[in-house]
Amino acid sequence: MVARDVGICGIGVVSAYGWGREFLWEGLASGKPAASVVPELGGFPGDTVWAARVGAGGDPLDGPTRFARAMRAAAREAIEDAGGRGWQPGRRVGLLHAVVLGEVDLWRDFYVTRGGELPVRDYLGLMPSTPMSTFMQEYGFHGPAMNVSAMCASGNAGMITAKAWLDAGIVDDVVFVATDLSLTPENVAHFVRLGVAIADAEPLDVCRPFQQGSRGFVMGEASVAFVLSRRASRPYAVTLGGAMSHDAYHVTSIDPRLEQVFACFSDALDNAAVSPADVRYLNAHGPGTAQCDAAEAAVLERLFGPDTALYSVKPLTGHCQGAASAIETAVTAMGYDRGVIPAPPVVAPGHPALLDGLTPVADGLTVKSSLGMGGHNSAVVLAPPT
Repeated sequence: MVARDVGICGIGVVSAYGWGREFLWEGLASGKPAASVVPELGGFPGDTVWAARVGAGGDPLDGPTRFARAMRAAAREAIEDAGGRGWQPGRRVGLLHAVVLGEVDLWRDFYVTRGGELPVRDYLGLMPSTPMSTFMQEYGFHGPAMNVSAMCASGNAGMITAKAWLDAGIVDDVVFVATDLSLTPENVAHFVRLGVAIADAEPLDVCRPFQQGSRGFVMGEASVAFVLSRRASRPYAVTLGGAMSHDAYHVTSIDPRLEQVFACFSDALDNAAVSPADVRYLNAHGPGTAQCDAAEAAVLERLFGPDTALYSVKPLTGHCQGAASAIETAVTAMGYDRGVIPAPPVVAPGHPALLDGLTPVADGLTVKSSLGMGGHNSAVVLAPPT
């Protein structure tokens, strides 16, 4: 790595495929979606609700909820993985946690069941700072610790913030975690009412990014963690740079002029000191909605060369909301390490640049884009380790 590169040195994943990054990889490689029918998310015709929901697991000592257990399980797996790949923590290890809706089950219970009555210790467990503090205590880390929130772009926002900390010399290493386990009946219902989530059909029947017949996405959950450092001998991939912007246009819709979207991609390439011709893959936000897919297809066609391929793993993982771009970054990093991209199968006529199923990795960079609801644009430039 050169001085500006930040290595992704360890990866931990809790997803609807299972508790551990190998479950994610095996699930993606199978080409089968992680979603299943989840009756407890009912409220729709026939209570047939498809969602990629994280199952029970983790250490009960980490807390009473899947959220608390998943966040710590993913972070521990990433730290253990990084240690096995030559990383040793420096004096100043920072912690970033990307979270949009945290501990929804506890807050729901607090207001609905308990009427606002809780022991003080349990009340502190609701605070977004508590998982950060207890994790820093567990490992004796003393760098800065804070939360990042930028809707569906939170994962990219965390990666860019981590690199900024490292570039500025504020930290020696960063543990970055993105957690979203927010699938309650109320949240699913509201995303369906917004017209972007589909809950009553199998994923590949409705979520077809950049293909005909796509109607939106199936909702998902995940907690994904990375150890980011310049001091590991065998990183999965390196982060070269990135950019974020905001449309300042609408609370849900993308500005149809796409000026800020294009500027964000261009700024990301400039920040990484690379050209569009260097980019071999666009790991797209690709939620399967008409406006997002059209925006990213336009960027691909106007900004990048004819050899840039396109894929989105949301048909398989579901849309993991605040953890979406993090789980998709893990796919790129593990793909570089294993020499294959686990793209979903193409099931309908689509964009000619779209990858179809397992694809050997070619030389070149990957741009991981994420367009968060409300105008949060982001792009991160990733490269294979040198």
